[in-house]
Amino acid sequence: CKGLRGLVEEQVRICQRQVEAMDAVKHAAELAIEECQHQFHARRWNCSTLQGLQVFGKVTIQGTRESAFIHAIAAAGVAFAVTQACSHGELEDCGCDRKIRGVSAEGFQWSGCSDNLSYGIAFSQAFVDNPERSRGISSSRALMNLHNNEAGRKAILSHMKVECKCHGVSGSCEVRTCWKVMPPFREVGNVLKEKFEGATEVHPKWVGSRKLLVPKSSRFKPYTVHDLIYLLASPDFCDWDPRHGVFGTSGRQCNRTSPAMDGCELLCCGRGFRSAHTEVVERCGCKFRWCCSVTCKQCRHLVEVHSCR
Repeated sequence: CKGLRGLVEEQVRICQRQVEAMDAVKHAAELAIEECQHQFHARRWNCSTLQGLQVFGKVTIQGTRESAFIHAIAAAGVAFAVTQACSHGELEDCGCDRKIRGVSAEGFQWSGCSDNLSYGIAFSQAFVDNPERSRGISSSRALMNLHNNEAGRKAILSHMKVECKCHGVSGSCEVRTCWKVMPPFREVGNVLKEKFEGATEVHPKWVGSRKLLVPKSSRFKPYTVHDLIYLLASPDFCDWDPRHGVFGTSGRQCNRTSPAMDGCELLCCGRGFRSAHTEVVERCGCKFRWCCSVTCKQCRHLVEVHSCR
C-alpha cells in the first residue's frame, strides 16, 4: 500500500485495513481513465494527463471544469467497482443488498441479488474524499472537489435500474421477482459528460462562519447535488505546458471536413495541419465455415490522415 503513488496517509491506512478491496480500486482507476478518454477523445483536452491510481491523487488542472469531471468520474468509478465486487462475492465485508424486501407498489416480489450501492458509496466517500477532508472545509478547492465527488456517485444512484425474472407455467409471468442493478458505466460517463457541458462557475462566499460556493453570476441557476461546479476558467489546451498538465494538440489526428471540435480548424487551434497517406490493414471477405469457424482475407488500402502542426 505504501508503494502506491499519489495516495495520502489515510488512504494508505484504508488500503492496509481493506487490502482485498484494492483490486476493485485499481479496476475503478482503469474504468475512470478509460471512460474519461472515451468522452473526451475528440476534444483538445483528451484526458491524457491521467495515469493509473494517480487519478485519486492530485489532479494537475485543478479548479477547472475538466478537474470537476475527473473527480466525479473517479468517485463514481470507486463506488461502481466496489459495489460490483460486493455483488460478485469478492469482498468479505459485503454482499448483495438484502434490505430491499417484500412486494413493490407494482405488485412484484423484491428478491435476488440487488447491487449493494450503499456500501460502494460509503467506501468511495471514505477513500476518494479523504484528501479533500484533510485539507479542511475552508479550502475552496476542497469544497469544489467534495461536491463533484458526490455528484459522480449521484450519477449512479439516480440511474439505478430494476431487473426482473418471470416465474410460472411456460414463463407466463404469474410471479415476478425483481432486484436493483447499477446502470452500465458508459451511461454514468454520458450523464457526467452532460453535466460537464452545463457545469456552473462558482466563487467562495462566507455566510456567517460557513464558507459556501455560490454561482459566480446571478444569471446562473442555483446548482444541485447532481451538477458539476468549477472555480477557474479552463486553459485553451492548445500548447504544450506539462507544468499544468497540458500536452497541447500538436500531432493529434483531426477530421478535415468536421466543423465540430474534432475538426482540423478547432482541434489544431488555427496552426494548420499536415496530410499523409497511410496503409490500413483490415479483415475482409469473411466466410463462415460449418462448424464453427470464420475465415477472413486481409485487405490493404490507403487512407488519408490529417494531423495538427
